[in-house]
Amino acid sequence: MLEHILVWARGATLENAYSRDRVVYRLLWQSGIRLSTFSPAISAVGDLEALLKRPPKVDAIWVPCFRQRDMAAAARFARRRHIPLIFDPLISAYDKQVNERAKFSAQSTQAKKLLAQEQAQFALADILIADTQGHADYFHEVLGVARDKIIVLPVGADESVFKYQPLRPMGDDRPLQVLFYGSFIGLHGVPTIVDAIRNYEGPAVAFHFIGTGPMRADAEKTLTTMPSRAAIASIRFEDWLDIQDLAGRIGESDIVLGVFGKSGKALRVVPNKVYQALAIGRPVITGDTPAFDDRFHASTPTAIEFTPPGNPDALAKQIGDWAREPAALERRSLAAHALFKTTFAEEPLRQNFMRSLSALL
Repeated sequence: MLEHILVWARGATLENAYSRDRVVYRLLWQSGIRLSTFSPAISAVGDLEALLKRPPKVDAIWVPCFRQRDMAAAARFARRRHIPLIFDPLISAYDKQVNERAKFSAQSTQAKKLLAQEQAQFALADILIADTQGHADYFHEVLGVARDKIIVLPVGADESVFKYQPLRPMGDDRPLQVLFYGSFIGLHGVPTIVDAIRNYEGPAVAFHFIGTGPMRADAEKTLTTMPSRAAIASIRFEDWLDIQDLAGRIGESDIVLGVFGKSGKALRVVPNKVYQALAIGRPVITGDTPAFDDRFHASTPTAIEFTPPGNPDALAKQIGDWAREPAALERRSLAAHALFKTTFAEEPLRQNFMRSLSALL
């Protein structure tokens, strides 16, 4: 039985952690598990630093999202303590660099070296956490992790921040508010969103973008310089906000856009924004990918509408269809929140996760 876990990562923090990590920590706290942190100054020799600093006696070590480089030292320390090492990578660095960014050819020496390195890092984990079944399959098939070591835990949303907010009443003088937020990277399918807006014809819609990233500049230039027309009430770009203000912006919207990329990684991802929007009670339009299993299709009326990835015409049409049915948006909003509470809220996730974790320990 786990009573105390050490979160091991350079820069580790419990209070200002990445959104995925915050949800996981809340699930562990709610299960009565204490958390401590250890932040090595140098990842590669963190175990030597830990021997000097003497972190508390714990039942397991947890390496959080994106911290592949901390795995070797954390594993050495865990072996000395005879405790399990749990890794929640969220992404594969190899997948990101080779498949998504195409930084290296899969046949290149650099790619082969990165693959071997990541396979070795993932092999060190006694338990590996994946956010979707698609990622679990990838970690097994490409990185060689045994299936019986993998637990699938959806990303979820921090319910202390992303709380239900009633939809604002629709009026004749208020255009539909459509929100996209993110880091403007390839898997988001930003060009698809931009082209959908350029092609959009229907009731007036205000589009709001939040975030920064490599594709923002081109998107902002294209959309803010195109000729004005009645169908586009406004287009606004805003930099990243703190998490409380972001939740407020979601609450000001009527519809949240998900991701529309066509890469292998895009097909395996259910992003933070989908869970956060559902938690607040906002219907979502997103790409139709295998990552969205039957659970996401279970709401009545439809809380999530799916369009083919990389298809701006289908996205523009779907926005228009919902804009023409403003009276249905409140029902969709309630359905979105109900879907979250019954399936993706902290308590159902916690119960499933702790049951799976206990079975492997």
